[in-house]
Amino acid sequence: MTLIKSISGIRGTIGGMPDEGLNPLAVVKFVSAYATFIRNHTTVNTNRIVVGRDARISGLMVKQIVIGTLTGTGFDVVDIDLATTPTVEIAVTMENACGGIIITASHNPKQWNALKLLNERGEFLNAEEGNTILEIAEKEQFEYATIDHLGKVITDMRYKERHIDSVLKLDLVDVDAIRAANFRVAIDCVNSVGGIVIPDLLYALGVKEIFKLHCNPHGNFSHNPEPLPENLTEISQLMKHAKADVGFVVDPDVDRLAIVCENGEMFGEEYTLVSVSDYVLSNVPGNTVSNLSSSRALRDVTVKHGGQYHAAAVGEVNVVARMKETNAVIGGEGNGGVIYPASHYGRDALTGIALFLTNLAKKKVKVSELRAACPSYFMSKQKIELTPSINVDAILLKVKDRFASYDITDIDGVKIDFPDKWVHLRKSNTEPIIRIYSEAHTLKEAEELGGELIAIIREMC
Repeated sequence: MTLIKSISGIRGTIGGMPDEGLNPLAVVKFVSAYATFIRNHTTVNTNRIVVGRDARISGLMVKQIVIGTLTGTGFDVVDIDLATTPTVEIAVTMENACGGIIITASHNPKQWNALKLLNERGEFLNAEEGNTILEIAEKEQFEYATIDHLGKVITDMRYKERHIDSVLKLDLVDVDAIRAANFRVAIDCVNSVGGIVIPDLLYALGVKEIFKLHCNPHGNFSHNPEPLPENLTEISQLMKHAKADVGFVVDPDVDRLAIVCENGEMFGEEYTLVSVSDYVLSNVPGNTVSNLSSSRALRDVTVKHGGQYHAAAVGEVNVVARMKETNAVIGGEGNGGVIYPASHYGRDALTGIALFLTNLAKKKVKVSELRAACPSYFMSKQKIELTPSINVDAILLKVKDRFASYDITDIDGVKIDFPDKWVHLRKSNTEPIIRIYSEAHTLKEAEELGGELIAIIREMC
């Protein structure tokens, strides 16, 4: 059993002894600490916290504990139940709530669950805030409400529709153009909340023919829920049989978007943000931001439109902070996460789908042609499993010294920029691994670069 406490929340496997996994005791302790932090720092007086969950098997159990704990601390809970991560983020601002908790382990397998913590702006807490909550939890510095001050539960199942409506109202979303294109769309929603929102979004956008895979939200994921090419063979085959124009795949909490071309080939998770940004920047020139592990293609597209590209440390909260600093008009992460401030400061697959379809409809080209128009890079994503004997910080320092003659960025792990390629090493925030991302003009070069760093790390270990 595994329990990972980090600034972004608490994530773990379900079950085990009290000090092992994400069990009821751990949930109560961490939610109590979060409630205490929010009580001490919120500027909002509604006394409300929004709670939503993805469709994981453990979701209902965890939600009941979360709601009970929050009401026990005196907060009123707006329970929106099955909802995407961006839906909960939007609900926080629409409710003028003090914060929000999303019960989801994102792309992790079904035995995992987690608590994603939001502030009153519907955004993830920063490092300092997260560390404060960890300290409160460790010291158990929380107090529960007396009988006359217990919170109440408000159930509101209308936020799916509200989220969709907000997407339809975006200036760069053209429903008429999408409807006129008569798109045939295939989707894979991996048996989670995407299955109850993505079809409704597509119908609202004017798509009449939808071919559905795994849209029953029972949480028993039919395949590995991370939207990577090796996990998406079914929709690749469906594209060919259904003669669909485009395919969309989301992760269990619908903040990541992978796109499939009409020929069944992957558009490339990295290129979701690149393509959507190209469309946005062609209408609203400005700056962009992505994390250090994202493709150089976004930089190229941004420069083409006269803007400035900026890099941030990995993590949505870091990207959002950098976007605000640079007044970026769009940003996100290379894992298919599109952050469009005109909507809200959070990764949102619904917004990504609407913008992508609008661009596709207006350009009147095939998805494969849209992909071919993007700057061409190939990325390799590899990893090394951690063991207790590995001192990650010491390893990264050695790597930094070994490549000191090149352009080094160390705001998050170590990124080495070569003239025609790059490699980024960092310890994962969510899994016990070292991630090694590399990019070059050919897949072979990218894989060889990543392999070279893996060999160096093993040698050092």
